[in-house]
Amino acid sequence: MSDAKAPLRPKRKMQLVDFLIQFRWILVIFFVLPFSFLYYFSIYLGDVKSERKSYEQRQKEHDENVKEVVKRLGERDASKDGLVCTGRPPWVVVGMRNVDYKRARHFEVDLSKFRNILEIDKERMIARVEPLVNMGQISRVTVPMNLSLAVLAELDDLTVGGLINGFGIEGSSHIFGLFSDTVVSLEVVLADGRVVRATKDNEYSDLFYAIPWSQGTLGLLVSAEIKLIPVKEYVRLTYKPVTGNLKELAQAYADTFAPRDGDQDNPSKVPEMVEGMIYSPTEGVMMTGRYASKQEAKQRGNVINNYGWWFKPWFYQHAQTALKRGEFVEYIPTRDYYHRHTRSLYWEGKLILPFGDQFWFRFLLGWLMPPKIALLKATQSEAIRNYYHDHHVIQDLLVPLYKVGDCLEWVHREMEVYPIWLCPHRIYKLPVKPMIYPEPGFEAHRRQGDTEYAQMYTDIGVYYVPGAVLRGEPFDGAEKCRQLELWLIENHGFQAQYAVTELTEKNFWRMFDNTLYEQCRKKYKAIGTFMSAYYKSKKGRKTEKEVQEAEQEKAEQETPEVDE
Repeated sequence: MSDAKAPLRPKRKMQLVDFLIQFRWILVIFFVLPFSFLYYFSIYLGDVKSERKSYEQRQKEHDENVKEVVKRLGERDASKDGLVCTGRPPWVVVGMRNVDYKRARHFEVDLSKFRNILEIDKERMIARVEPLVNMGQISRVTVPMNLSLAVLAELDDLTVGGLINGFGIEGSSHIFGLFSDTVVSLEVVLADGRVVRATKDNEYSDLFYAIPWSQGTLGLLVSAEIKLIPVKEYVRLTYKPVTGNLKELAQAYADTFAPRDGDQDNPSKVPEMVEGMIYSPTEGVMMTGRYASKQEAKQRGNVINNYGWWFKPWFYQHAQTALKRGEFVEYIPTRDYYHRHTRSLYWEGKLILPFGDQFWFRFLLGWLMPPKIALLKATQSEAIRNYYHDHHVIQDLLVPLYKVGDCLEWVHREMEVYPIWLCPHRIYKLPVKPMIYPEPGFEAHRRQGDTEYAQMYTDIGVYYVPGAVLRGEPFDGAEKCRQLELWLIENHGFQAQYAVTELTEKNFWRMFDNTLYEQCRKKYKAIGTFMSAYYKSKKGRKTEKEVQEAEQEKAEQETPEVDE
């Protein structure tokens, strides 16, 4: 199974939902794609308008919008109103969760105006941005300046707020860590209406470390300062095919960016960008890149791939050609490289439009791609949503580098999903213990990729239809998800919270550490105002009673007993 394939007709009895899935492409072509294009264009015009405003005007509007948020929080009656949620509709969120917590009674705070790039500070090498600024917007502004966020997630729609409150990764994460590790400061509106600035070394340092992975349950993020790095006009990308069993593919992947002599911080031995794709149990392609100037890229004999053109082959299929043609090198414009997976949504586009990768479609309608994820979700019925949960996998599995081979074997044995995405990242040893943390004592083992201050992990992206479903065989998606989560817990791995989860509350806090998180929930009065991270991630509809009882129980646990 070297490429993503459209599901076969199931051997079980056909149901209405099977026909809806099979012919969903009609709705996508005639509704979702045109409206997606109009939406993207309108957002682009708004971004251009914002960029033309002066720094003083953007800052003034930001301050006024923050005051509105504080005012809105002050209008909440804790005895009558539900818990605080942002005003974004459930289908707008990028992720597989149904955001069912918003279907319970809740108190909405509108953050839709917070989508401006407030400042690009070239001296401090800092970008100050609001939470709804997305990756396409920030790269459009910074790359022409030969600057970039240190970690710029691949999909255009991913927002700063989602990547900080949740999880974000990119091909440079083996150097800089996850997206949240590149944050310099956070501006947060707390439950009591206070507006604070949290950094790693001020009085709110505990909040600074607790917000990543908290899912917005400690306060409302209204701006962030994020690290910038210098970049060049092109990325020199090397495609290297590898063959062997899954353990051998995992070792070949590690060897592309982690020197076996432990010299992990030597830029002459470690590439600036790394990515791997496993196409079958015996084949993969590893990609390594470094920034290159326009002068270098245009030297005689060099191949330039202007990947931003709409008719270009989908990136994962282009990389796969290395299996036949052998190792090759090309130069890709930097911004095109950053967003290489956007048009095909990695390989999920093959499921949405089975013919979307064909030349005729790419040439005639490729300029409409990608479909807006929010519109895809908005046009899903409950039956289709449940079908995807049961017959489809979208998971990002964060596992220690030395366990990648074991995880690949587990995924092949239990799910058989291909292609698989590999992206290395550091998890830092910090002065406090946040929700995700390296294995205790990892530095004593001196494993490949590790340093004294960080353990090397890998995001194993498992996206698509399991092999059993492709063959029309039964597949219990919920049970496989539970087994996967238990494997992660046993192997000190972590599950990205945007995904569908079957974790119980006990197992959720076995996977993630809640010590600092609960301390901050209490200290900053989030209990009784914001939903807990577990209930926000929990699968299924959340009734108002269920949520309120969980928060009341937590509040009672935190209230000290008074002796009579």
